[in-house]
Amino acid sequence: MRTLKSPPAPLSPLTPGLLGPASTLSDQAFECLRRDVMMGHFEPGHKLKLEALQSHYGFSNSPLREAMSRLSQEGLIRLDERKGFRVCDISAPDLEDITQMRLLLDSQALKSAMAKGDNAWEASIVSSHYTLQKLEKHLGHGPQNLGDAWVVAHKQFHMALLSACPSPRLLQSCASLFDQAERYRQFAAKHRQHPRQKSNEHQVIMESVLARDTAGACHLIEQHLLSTQTQVLNALQPISSPQHSLAVN
Repeated sequence: MRTLKSPPAPLSPLTPGLLGPASTLSDQAFECLRRDVMMGHFEPGHKLKLEALQSHYGFSNSPLREAMSRLSQEGLIRLDERKGFRVCDISAPDLEDITQMRLLLDSQALKSAMAKGDNAWEASIVSSHYTLQKLEKHLGHGPQNLGDAWVVAHKQFHMALLSACPSPRLLQSCASLFDQAERYRQFAAKHRQHPRQKSNEHQVIMESVLARDTAGACHLIEQHLLSTQTQVLNALQPISSPQHSLAVN
């Protein structure tokens, strides 16, 4: 059994936007634990013991239990046979399922956003891309931990593309799937087998969206998602079991 890691403080003032507008203790516990699961600070399959979590975060049992229940509904942790919570395993089939759902939903949301988006929507895309581009210039080429600032900027850019979509439920589903994919992005970055190749994919996607080339933009976003899937599968392959699953007992 691995011992509980000591992840960076989840309420760091350096990373505004990673945690939502948490107000209650339950909300704060949820956002802190969610952040550390998404960032890969807890290994896949890691058992989340209340006593250890209390010691690390400083929350009582009640908000932590509620947080874990909510995280299980998001597909980030699971309830095992012994009535304890574990971080969900990562596997090729799960990644492929997440990617297929994103291909369906992100494309639909992007089409809708491009039909409804106004000047403010375009400005939000340009602004979020500028921030992301600045951060990506400082990313290394080898294995690394993707920092909080990049995680925030990356999500803000992708959600800015979809933000003019008038369906709150569709946007919520896209955001949830994006977060479920975050663990895989973090894993791929930490276990990168080949030097990172700098890419202008985000730039090209932005230009196509701003040009209102709906077919072109949807194709580019689909290729972007599939490219990420390929990178993660390459990282998973050398260390995955015959069942293509990674878990830590």
